[in-house]
Amino acid sequence: MNDDVRNIVLGVAATAISGGFGWFTRTYVWRRALRRKQAFFGLPTGSDCLFVVNRQMGGTEGSVHRNDTFALLEISALIKDCGANLQIVSHDAVRQGFGERAEFCIGGPASNNRTTAHLASMLPGIRVDISTEPGPDRGAIHVGGETYRWQRGQAEYVVLARLTTGPGTRPVFLISGQTAVSNQAGARFLARNHQKLARTYRGSSFCVLLKVTNSDAYGPDVAELLADVTVPARTPATADV
Repeated sequence: MNDDVRNIVLGVAATAISGGFGWFTRTYVWRRALRRKQAFFGLPTGSDCLFVVNRQMGGTEGSVHRNDTFALLEISALIKDCGANLQIVSHDAVRQGFGERAEFCIGGPASNNRTTAHLASMLPGIRVDISTEPGPDRGAIHVGGETYRWQRGQAEYVVLARLTTGPGTRPVFLISGQTAVSNQAGARFLARNHQKLARTYRGSSFCVLLKVTNSDAYGPDVAELLADVTVPARTPATADV
């Protein structure tokens, strides 16, 4: 074997080794990221999860607002990435305990009975004004001594929570917005920021408040983390706000 042939063989071998190592590294990184995503959402491969839909305010029985449907699409992509199976259930037809399966619950207590139950049992420090009479506090979220009022098209607020009852139980993700647009914004924020949330809370329960700014112009795209309200949200309110 002359020098030219030997150099060609060594070059091919080096390329193969380098390519194989690169493939192994990329596969390892991808699998590690997938395992972390599955752990955060409680969605191991082949598992089942619930998507609890609310009813459209002012719509016919069983109707779902278009933006809440978009929220479903945002979450569905995450579930598909984890290799899990999705079951869509109406808020008034859920018959399962807390933590049996991973759950995504969309909508405020005015349109979702399941949200009402989760707030009462897991986040008793949050109170949402569900009155139907016009007024400045209609739809307002009260938590930690603060009141977050809905300003149509200008400022809307969303409670985003990951709730667990202990090791071995599957989490419930609650997205309780003041409007359908804010529900979609909460779902989109979760989809885009789940890695950061997982690093921050490391598998623990949390509750944060998001603010959606100028939805008339920007839709659900401008949602920012306003406050971590985990402690006040889980502390029973002692008096009306």
